[in-house]
Amino acid sequence: MVEYEYRELKFSRDVSRADIRKTLADHAEYGHWELHRTRIYLGGVQRTWLRRRVIRATRTA
Repeated sequence: MVEYEYRELKFSRDVSRADIRKTLADHAEYGHWELHRTRIYLGGVQRTWLRRRVIRATRTA
């Protein structure tokens, strides 16, 4: 079974789309995160969930 770890990011309504895009691209490129879910609420706050696989090392000897 695949295991994931999650990270939540919140962006206020004052943050531009370009800044959000850059932040998400940085997390994806350097932290190996992938986009899981995005919600935009009535006040303009955007919550984004990122996920990445947890790789467990197994003992070989």
